[in-house]
Amino acid sequence: MKYYIIAGEASGDLHGSNLMKGLKKSDHEAMFRFWGGDLMRSEGEDLVRHYRDLAFMGFIEVIRNIGTVKRNLDYCKKDILNYSPDLLILIDYPGFNLRMAQFASGKGIKVFYYISPKVWAWRESRVKKIRKYVDRMFVILPFEVDFYGRYDYNVEYHGNPVVDAVDQATRNMVSRNTFLAENNLPDKPVIGLLPGSRRQEIRYMLPIMLEVTNYYPDHQFLVACSPTVDTEFYRGFTKEYDVTLLVDKTYTILRHSEAALVTSGTATLEAALLNVPEVVCYKGNPVSYFIADRIVNITFISLVNLIMDDEVVRELLQSELVVANLKTELDKILFDKTYRKIMLLRFDELKKRLGQPGVSERIAGRMVALLKE
Repeated sequence: MKYYIIAGEASGDLHGSNLMKGLKKSDHEAMFRFWGGDLMRSEGEDLVRHYRDLAFMGFIEVIRNIGTVKRNLDYCKKDILNYSPDLLILIDYPGFNLRMAQFASGKGIKVFYYISPKVWAWRESRVKKIRKYVDRMFVILPFEVDFYGRYDYNVEYHGNPVVDAVDQATRNMVSRNTFLAENNLPDKPVIGLLPGSRRQEIRYMLPIMLEVTNYYPDHQFLVACSPTVDTEFYRGFTKEYDVTLLVDKTYTILRHSEAALVTSGTATLEAALLNVPEVVCYKGNPVSYFIADRIVNITFISLVNLIMDDEVVRELLQSELVVANLKTELDKILFDKTYRKIMLLRFDELKKRLGQPGVSERIAGRMVALLKE
């Protein structure tokens, strides 16, 4: 069968690539055309658009790039019709993908949505559109089943694919000594800095993260650089600091870190699954944040806290994201043994809620079975 997949961010590229692997196992004649990134491209040849050309963060940024967004929407509609897929699979990225769901449904193309838009956080009215245009929704957060149930819409939960990604990445991970030797690093405890995968995130987050490094001379700081962002962009911020830039080694950095400063997103969950105590950071365009703060209806922003429905990790957002607060929290993680132990025990609870590896294969198999029905 022919599959058209749309992922608009780095995390979507990761989960999309694992889903493609699963689809190949369940459908030996699977063919793909997709919007995504390098990981998805490693599973299929027909990459239409790279997510680095699609990701705009915040309301103001989207408005500034509205012309590009519209051109991409128009091109995608034509490309879907030309390809005539058996199934359109949409991965998160709601502003774009819900429009594609409406378009494809109107053309008689079956639509599956993988990784629900965060309609439980804001714009719950989108549930009506999802019910109307999406044939099957596959969610990755346990509480989303009950949320959609309140709208009489049955969704499927088979676990969280981040579990798969972490499991795969850690199977052949090198030892700490090998990691240090391969990257010419000293034998000092590691603190990971994860400023995000988009330039806008990095521009807001990295300078603040770097300011805290001077307070920990007995530690070394490793910056997890996205492979889609030029290293020189990072160097523009780090040249005055004693830190090391490592490209496309996020999981390895986390695995060998004593603590991490993590930009809100999938990485907060990845750090927890790798048993790395963390501080969650977020800062963005002041106007965009002002708007979001008034329309978003959630208590927490990090996936760890959302899934656990409790403040397992500290979140420092916008005006709270200052060096003094970062240092206070990092001190607790590094030097308060009781505080650290409690956080790690809560991570164990989180893992139980997310289930066992094999999520992507289970979801792919279910998709193929539904298509055959």
